[in-house]
Amino acid sequence: MYDVLIIGAGPGGIFSAYELVKKMPELKIAIFETGTELSKRKCPIDGVKIKSCINCKSCAIMNGFGGAGAFSDGKYNITNDFGGTLYSYIGKKNAIELMEYVDRINMENGGAETKMYSTAGTTFKKKCMQNKLTLLDASVRHLGTDINYIVLENIYQQLKDKVDFFFNTPVRKIEKLENGYRVITDKSTAEGKQCIVSVGRSGSKWMETVCKDLDIPTKSNRVDIGVRVEIPSAIFEHITDEMYESKIVYRTEKFEDKVRTFCMNPHGIVVSENTNGIITVNGHSFEDPSKKTENTNFALLVAKHFSEPFKDSNEYGESIAKLSNMLGGGVIVQRFGDLERGRRSTQARIEEGCVRPTLSATPGDLSLVLPKRILDGIIEMIYALDKIAPGMANDDTLLYGVEVKFYNMEVELSNKLETKHKGLYIIGDGSGVTHSLSHASASGVYVANNIMQEMK
Repeated sequence: MYDVLIIGAGPGGIFSAYELVKKMPELKIAIFETGTELSKRKCPIDGVKIKSCINCKSCAIMNGFGGAGAFSDGKYNITNDFGGTLYSYIGKKNAIELMEYVDRINMENGGAETKMYSTAGTTFKKKCMQNKLTLLDASVRHLGTDINYIVLENIYQQLKDKVDFFFNTPVRKIEKLENGYRVITDKSTAEGKQCIVSVGRSGSKWMETVCKDLDIPTKSNRVDIGVRVEIPSAIFEHITDEMYESKIVYRTEKFEDKVRTFCMNPHGIVVSENTNGIITVNGHSFEDPSKKTENTNFALLVAKHFSEPFKDSNEYGESIAKLSNMLGGGVIVQRFGDLERGRRSTQARIEEGCVRPTLSATPGDLSLVLPKRILDGIIEMIYALDKIAPGMANDDTLLYGVEVKFYNMEVELSNKLETKHKGLYIIGDGSGVTHSLSHASASGVYVANNIMQEMK
């Protein structure tokens, strides 16, 4: 019997455990995680012997201590303007304060030398407005994938002897008991008085089954679909040097859809990742100068939200990603010039271009994968960005597809992030409430404090 069961060792689960151990060290806590501990998380893709995803049993990029955020560039955006709707449950002031608290913990655990950027008050904001683009305000702590690893490893070292970790142990089912909860795995069962579920985006399908089994109401959420753009870093340097991460939104003239930039990685690399057997694309970058590349990459995403009669936004995103996997055997890459000319890219044309790809992907035609409305919006956005960063719309700009951000069905929660079942909390990106490292981490601290209040 445990005091607290935590499912998922991503940011939400980690910061829940960290706060509980720090303030109530006498508690008995168990964490169940599908993947491995951080030091054992190794993607086999080396670009030489193994060039593309081989469908590991558990994706080392997506699962394990640190969650999907462990290798995603370590950007902590301290803002209520994007990254989720945590503020609508706990209040805007409280949400910001918790994100700042998480930032201080990261600084204490190895991130002290990293830089905090801000988009507020920049001249670039005015330039965006003059070109029908909106720059969202945020303070951005950039740890980089390498420093983020150090921070997570330091936190793990503080937790490993005070918390029972069960790695490579996916939870199959949660059962409600008279005075708590039971989690069932392939190896054993465990019981606890309180249960925190923090399974991230990769656990969205599992989360739906849990909500169905326990009769927890949900509502459909959006799915973000688009491409990852790779350009010479010099094109965006005037932006990334000042702000590092710029969240820019554009409303298309044709359909009035919103297209946004996401996860900007100056001097970074493009990577593939496996979500429930589906290969999609993402990006990383590093603080270490020796690991920096000559390119910058970021996503261009269009949000789609379905209601009637079709409600499963994730299924729609999966079907598009599966089509890309079917045509390209994984990730497809295409030159922007080839896309505009209505022809597929070839290896020869990519090699002749001025942008050297950082991911080995299959040259192809994204117009055969992405719906016309989404692709039209992305093309419009590229030309809009070209006005503030000339060279963005060059023929050799590389587009990798597809990038899909899956969101869990939004779970019905109280302002304590508690379900209708007392003592069962759902936090992080798996709740559909948060969509970022900072918000997910803050939700973990928030729930830990609520649990401690209940126990006093």
